[in-house]
Formats: sequence, structure tokens, C-alpha cells
Amino acid sequence: MSAPLSIATIRAGIEAALADTTERLWGVRPERVVLERPPSLALGDLASPAAFDLAKTLKKAPRAIAAELAGAAQLPDGVREMRVEGGGYLNFFLDRGRLVAAMLAGSPPLPACPGKVIVEHTNINPNKAAHIGHLRNAVLGDVLGRTLSFLGRSVEIQNYLDDTGVQVADVVVGLTRLKGVTSEDDVRRAIAGGPLPDGSRHPKGLAYLCWDVYADIARVYEDDADAVEWRVQALHAIEAGDNPTARIAEVLSEAIVSAHLATMGRLGISYDLLPRESDILRRHFWSRAFELLKESGAVVLETEGRHKGCWVLRLTESPEFAGMDETDKILVRSNGTAT
Repeated sequence: MSAPLSIATIRAGIEAALADTTERLWGVRPERVVLERPPSLALGDLASPAAFDLAKTLKKAPRAIAAELAGAAQLPDGVREMRVEGGGYLNFFLDRGRLVAAMLAGSPPLPACPGKVIVEHTNINPNKAAHIGHLRNAVLGDVLGRTLSFLGRSVEIQNYLDDTGVQVADVVVGLTRLKGVTSEDDVRRAIAGGPLPDGSRHPKGLAYLCWDVYADIARVYEDDADAVEWRVQALHAIEAGDNPTARIAEVLSEAIVSAHLATMGRLGISYDLLPRESDILRRHFWSRAFELLKESGAVVLETEGRHKGCWVLRLTESPEFAGMDETDKILVRSNGTAT
């Protein structure tokens, strides 16, 4: 019965393969086959200078010897590829998937750890379809969560939904000011595959169309400074809830979150909890916390300077934030909306 696949068995297999092939080709069996770690993963997982060691005996160039070895040697179990690199190194690329699976299969189950770990990741603004950067963040978070679970931790995966923020407000402004949307029913028709009131649609659905809407309204802001007031009005309406603007934002956000979840689901990424910023505001979690922050003196109202009128959390005296260009965190903007 062969030994389970491991780094040790792979190294032994490479050493035996090179020694056997050298003896078969030239009648010389090396006393020792050296294996090293290449300077970068792009060059493989292991490398051998065996051809350099044989060059003097065989009176051949190391690269020519390496090429003959690579052509005649059988790949050991656990090695997916052998290449000749540089002046004559033999570089080996391992079958990492099989190796990791074998290592995990042979590991005893780890004892459960007390308590719960919350891993929050992805956190895409629910105002348009996901892009590759969002996928990267989701994959990193998913790997961290799975790793902690494997180590015996009780893990809860959260994806915080900023459904009342500036990005959602901007798309709502774009839909209502540029696309003719007047109610959540217009948004629902677009979700079902129909056009927006101005006739626009996207073959991949509303989430992708919102990329264009987001870009369009940004250009309007650039050209007309007064139009930024539309954003402020939308933010206030969305935070207040129970009004046409807030209902448009809610239907839009839920549809785009569904699109995000479908995208992540294709990668096998899922979540245990989807906290919504709108719930934090409308269930008064934030208002209660804000009052506690003011009572304790943790936040202050700026009366001058560029943050005049904002409630800020002063971090200047905190060593963790020393050296940062901006050490004060704005919690409430001067227009009264929360960040």
C-alpha cells in the first residue's frame, strides 16, 4: 500500500525519479539529489540543480542534460509538470489540489472553540452589478470564514448592505431625474425585464443598467453644481422611509442584492446574515447609539473649519490612527445625513 500523498512522499518520488533516470541514461547514479525552493512560485514549487552536478562527469552543458532528464523521467505522483528553467534547473510544479486534499483528509478533527467569530465581507453598495474587485473581496472573506470554521471556530458570515447611502441615492436620483421613474412600480417592471419609462434597458438586467445610470448622474453633478442638492434630498427621503423615494430605493436595493447573491452563489459563497443599514436607522439603533456617543463626549459638533456643522469622532489622540492625513471620522454630515 503506497504512503499517503505528502510533501515528503513527493520529494522522495522526485529524488528517486531523477536518480533512476540518470542511471538509466548514463549509467551513473547520484549519491544525493538536491531539491531547492525556487525564488518565486512562478518557477514552481521545487527545483533541482542535478544537471549542474552531472555536467562535469558527463561533459555536457547543464541545460542539455536537464532537457534529456525532463524528456525521459516519469513524473512522480503528486507532480503535475516538470520544466527546464534557466541554465539547466529542473523545476517541479505540484498538484496542489490533490496535495492539500490529502493533507486535510489526514488531519484529525480540531476541537470546537468557545464563542462566535463574525466575518463580514463583500459589502457591495446595492446600486449596481458586482465587478471583479467585489468578487476578489468576497473570495478573500469566504476563504477566511472557511479557514476559521476548519480550525474549530463557530463562524457567522455577514454581508452589510449600505442601502441608504450616497451610492444608492445617486442611482435613485438618476432613475427619477434622468429616466422618468416616478414610483417603485416602474422599477419592478424593469426588474421583470421591461424598459424604464424612457425606454432604456440592458440585456443583462437592471443591475447592469444601473452602472450607466450611476455614470450619467455623476456627469450631471460635474456639469451642474446645483444638481448635487438632488442627492441631499434623496438621502433625507431614503433615511426617513415611507415615502415614494424611499420605496424606489428599497425595491431597487433588494433587486440588486438578489443579483449580487446570485453572482456569489455561482462561486459557492453564501451568507448567514444580511444586516441592512435601513434597519439600523429605522429601528432607531443608530439614534440611540448617537445619543450615547454625544452624552459620553465621544463625538463633537464642529463649529468651524471644513467640517463645520458635522458631528465627528476625534481620533487624533488615538495611537492607532497616528500619522494619518485625516484622523477625524465624520459620523453625521453637515446636512444632517449619517455616514
